[in-house]
Amino acid sequence: MTDPTPSTHRGLRILHLSDTHLFGDGTLHYGMVDTLAALDRVLTRANELGHVDVVVASGDLSDDGSSESYRLLAARIGPWADEHGATVVYAMGNHDLRDGFEQVLGAREGVTEVNGFRILAIDSSVPGAGYGNIDAGQLDTVHGVLDEPAPHGSVVVLHHPPVPASSALLAALELQNPDELLDVCASGDVRLVLAGHYHHALVAEAHGIPVVVAPGVANTADAIAPAGTERATVGSGFAVIDLPVQGEPRVAFISAPGSDDGTEIFDLDAAEVQRIAAAAGPSA
Repeated sequence: MTDPTPSTHRGLRILHLSDTHLFGDGTLHYGMVDTLAALDRVLTRANELGHVDVVVASGDLSDDGSSESYRLLAARIGPWADEHGATVVYAMGNHDLRDGFEQVLGAREGVTEVNGFRILAIDSSVPGAGYGNIDAGQLDTVHGVLDEPAPHGSVVVLHHPPVPASSALLAALELQNPDELLDVCASGDVRLVLAGHYHHALVAEAHGIPVVVAPGVANTADAIAPAGTERATVGSGFAVIDLPVQGEPRVAFISAPGSDDGTEIFDLDAAEVQRIAAAAGPSA
């Protein structure tokens, strides 16, 4: 598959996936969803994109943290990326486990250069918790990387978005220090932040930087569920971002339809949401 446009002039096309929640042993997510089949369906739908420069998978790649789950992921995304001329960037999520991730996918953080764009993967996970945090050492590292501008700017990838969640449960499991990260990004050449975690499509702007949250592959969160509750249904999707050499990104959210789309997976009342938030959120 060839592209007649020189890479230095065509910008960056990103396939943004998130929250695949794979299991190494074929377990169904919530006893209902075959997440590997959902990933296959997403990648089949994404075949229609043609050339892609980068595949970003922004965390919660595994649900059980097993090495086999990451091997299944790599066996799907790696060949797809090769066929479409893309580089792959993985980021850690709160469901991911460090040993399995690093054994199969490599370093949890790093810098990738593509077409004059710099992509920084940051690990926002906190072992054993659902919320996110970026410590002082990580912030210093990011600041150091951004000290030298990239030819066409930088893209930051992490799991926990640096923008507010729409539901009570995810609000309890947000990134705890978004402003610290955004201050560092705004002081450098960051043009785009990509994240997951919320399981629904979202575009926002923070500190003047566009933030794109990809839909979940494993399921779809109801962004307008009644206050205090949390609801999810069967449904998978992805984001496509075209980042030009100059100018603002163009974002499209694409569904990968399945026969069970819309089927309710869970509907948690306020008491259950508070229980999970207390167990997985930051200590009071």
